[in-house]
This record gives sequence, C-alpha cells and structure tokens, in this order.
Amino acid sequence: METSSKGRRGPRSDNRLPELLDAAAHLFAKHGYAATSMRDIAQEVKMLAGSVYYHFPSKDDLLLAVYAAGVKALDEACVAAMARESEPWARLESLCCAHLETVLCESDYAHVLIRVLPSDLPKISDRLRDLRANHERLFREAITALPLPADADRRAIRLMLIGALNWAPFWFDLQGRDSPRDLARKFVGLIKEKPHGETTPSGDRDKDRL
Repeated sequence: METSSKGRRGPRSDNRLPELLDAAAHLFAKHGYAATSMRDIAQEVKMLAGSVYYHFPSKDDLLLAVYAAGVKALDEACVAAMARESEPWARLESLCCAHLETVLCESDYAHVLIRVLPSDLPKISDRLRDLRANHERLFREAITALPLPADADRRAIRLMLIGALNWAPFWFDLQGRDSPRDLARKFVGLIKEKPHGETTPSGDRDKDRL
C-alpha cells in the first residue's frame, strides 16, 4: 500500500539509504511521483520491493525523505551565499542566485521540489508545505531586512520572487545570454525600482524603495 503512514516507524538506519534516496529522487524527477512505484524504485537499486518498505513504510514517507534532503541542500547553498554579504539588497541577490543555481542544476532532488507540489498529495500536503516553509523563511528574513516603505506588501514580494525563481527551470536557456547571477540581479532590480519605472541611482542604494 503506497499511502502515508504518519505516526508509524521512521526510515530504517542503513548504509544503502543514500542509494535508495538517490534512486527515488531520480525516478520522481523523471517520471513524476504518481507514475513511480515502490517496485520501480526497488528495481532501480536492485532490491526486493519488500526491502524498500523495510526502509520506508510507504511511498509518501520516501517522498518526504527526498523532499527533506532537497530542501537541506537548497538551504545550505543559500545560507553559504548569503553569509558572504551584509548589505540587505546584496544578501537578497545572493539568495536568489544560489536558489536559481540549485534549481537549474541537474540535481534530481531540486527537480522533485519543483515538480511535486504539496497540493498534488493532500494526505501529506501539510508536511510537504512545512518542509518548503523552512526554506522560504530565508526569503522572508531577507525581504524583511530590505529598506522598503512601511506599506510595502512584503508577502506579495516574497511569493512573486519565489514563484519566478521556481519557474525558471521551465524556460531558462543554458545557452542564453543571462547567467543565474544575471537573472538574480534583474529580479532583485525589479523590486528595487520605484513606481512608474523610476529607479534609484546606484550611488544612493541605502534609500532604495519600491
């Protein structure tokens, strides 16, 4: 049975867990969650289907583990990038760049985060959203630190920015003129622009406003 088993035993400690997670991430990213069975994953790692259930009691539990690993890798890349900056706008740009570089790379884990949405799986949607929220807090903190007007809708800015970044894998051209850094700079630049397209001179960054 491939349904959620909240409250049941957790994944079993074993040195084949990384291999199993890699295989699950690869198949979820390639075929989608619904089209991938536990038997498919077992065959990918040359295990008996029953052995996979020994590690994870359900496919939902396995997805949660893949999601957690993906969020962890994304967090680590973003936190490291932000640590190199202190100015709020620069920190947000570094965050966006690291996020883009991670979701645009060939990581199966990153592709699962983009392809499998919480709304696709109602039974574990809250747990998936919690994992995503742990990463989105970085954007919330970075945008909270920006010198924006008191009435700025920071939540809308955050949702817009994350949505744009997460959609990039569907249209980004590796041979195009823009690198992830270029795109991050442009996205953040749009937030910095004043109404009616008027932008703040580069020499007056501390007074940037929407």
